[in-house]
Amino acid sequence: MDRLGLRLRIALFFLGLGLGALALLALGLWAGYRHGDGGPQGYVTAGLAAGFSIAGLVAGVWYLFDENLARPIQGLATDMRLRAHAGTGGIDTAQARYLGDLGPAASALSRQLGEGAISAVEDLAGEAQHLRGERERLTALLSEIPLAVILLDDAGRLLLYDGQAARLLEARRPPGLGQPLSHWFDMAEVERVLAGLEPGQSAPIRLASADGHAVQEGEIRRMAPGAGCLLTLDAGSAHVAERPLAYDFSLPARVAGPMRDADLADLTFVIFDTETTGLLPARDAVVQIGAVRAIGSRLIPAETFDSFVDPGCPIPEASTRIHGITDAMVAGAPPMAEAGRRFLDFAEGAVLVAHNAPFDMAFLGQHARATGARLDHPVLDTVLLGAELLGSDKPLTLEALAERLDVPFPETLRHSALGDAQATAQVFLKMCRLFAARGQTTLGELIAVQKAHGRLLPDLNPD
Repeated sequence: MDRLGLRLRIALFFLGLGLGALALLALGLWAGYRHGDGGPQGYVTAGLAAGFSIAGLVAGVWYLFDENLARPIQGLATDMRLRAHAGTGGIDTAQARYLGDLGPAASALSRQLGEGAISAVEDLAGEAQHLRGERERLTALLSEIPLAVILLDDAGRLLLYDGQAARLLEARRPPGLGQPLSHWFDMAEVERVLAGLEPGQSAPIRLASADGHAVQEGEIRRMAPGAGCLLTLDAGSAHVAERPLAYDFSLPARVAGPMRDADLADLTFVIFDTETTGLLPARDAVVQIGAVRAIGSRLIPAETFDSFVDPGCPIPEASTRIHGITDAMVAGAPPMAEAGRRFLDFAEGAVLVAHNAPFDMAFLGQHARATGARLDHPVLDTVLLGAELLGSDKPLTLEALAERLDVPFPETLRHSALGDAQATAQVFLKMCRLFAARGQTTLGELIAVQKAHGRLLPDLNPD
């Protein structure tokens, strides 16, 4: 049977269906003739019996067709799409054993694609290594200079900041590429000084903090037209930065109009996870929040959020066995009122992404209701997105998705908020590439996908 061609196998399906229907109909007519005494009642009974039998036959043939042709073809298409657009795994030819030469042909194409990709990676590896070395040297150099370096675009948004600047800004709120400097400083002085500068000119500047409680001294330089300005601020003392240089010179323009109509490449995503004392938001509390930021399809390594949270109650031993967080580890940590505020500052203007989002969002919702914080971000859920891409009948745990998409997820990172957030981010960005290959490139299209799988988990976005 495995050696039969695909076209012959399909022909046999329908030949069997036709012959079976004729046989059942003939059997019904014969039974009506034998037991109906020549009257119409026997033939009616026989016709009904034959009709139901044919319906059962059709259902059986459909089941065989679905199991042996439709599902394997769908699985093969998924494997090929994953291979082509996410660079994952290979082709599972076992599922295509009844598809004739289609499975081996797809596997051969996958191998050829993989060889081409390896060749391209080898060609780029040397240049990438050179660029990494240059970036590391620049980061090390800036770390030794007791100045905070910030590059702004013409709209006053952060295009680049070094570790010194991150330390300076973080004292008030977590920094983020694309966020306006007005979150930290009064922009009136920046605009006043820039108005008197020509491109290439510099001037001293005294920046008042946004709350007016502090003043930061430094220098501002107007760059070439369209290139923004460069701020160098006194960082107090030489300090080796703990974080790499953060930059994005291709920062998208601010999204105009409804966010749902925006292209995914123009959006900022904050991918997050929480660890808690239990499973009930009304009774339990958060003990850790971890998050990473991505702009379009690029993770920003320097921009992470990782904070223990004082739950205000003992952590049950059963919960500690899962995430490893003890009462001693959260002693002295900020309460949820403060940690939640800083997290929402970190996530301002972003699309929130989580795995099993209703769980994490329920705890954030508790915080928002208790403090009056604004929580109206669009939400994407890798469970619902995975159901669309890989099938709702497949395992959709974070571990299963990471394995299916070839995302490294070592045991040491599992069930820590930041570790889970990092794995979810890698899974999500690969999913975005797969959706783009299907022509689904806007936030609204992904939300529509989630709503189509609402029987698995509720989609948290308003209609």
